[in-house]
Amino acid sequence: MKLTLQHCNVPSTHELDSILEEGIFELQPRVKIDEARVQMECCWEESPSYRVGIYIVTPGPDIQAEGRDHTIRAAIRMALNDLEKRLRARERKPLQRLRSNVQLPAARRGGRLRR
Repeated sequence: MKLTLQHCNVPSTHELDSILEEGIFELQPRVKIDEARVQMECCWEESPSYRVGIYIVTPGPDIQAEGRDHTIRAAIRMALNDLEKRLRARERKPLQRLRSNVQLPAARRGGRLRR
């Protein structure tokens, strides 16, 4: 897995980088990650000023997540929570598709049985 961290107006600290690395590496058993790109930025003109964007390249559809908050740690936490939410939705999608294809017997659907 290739991990790229990009800092825009945010100092690169070991603490912040390790929080992101651990959060992304925890997903590794659930989904094969080919590449992960993380962008941390601070724009003082906007509110909330901190933004963290995560883009995960996988063999299937890629996953994007974003978090915005007034502190960088909270923005990281929000981005990782959004990533987790999107991954759970991706895992549930085949089950929902399978359930929607199951047909009920005609008597339970409200239709008449032919004799």
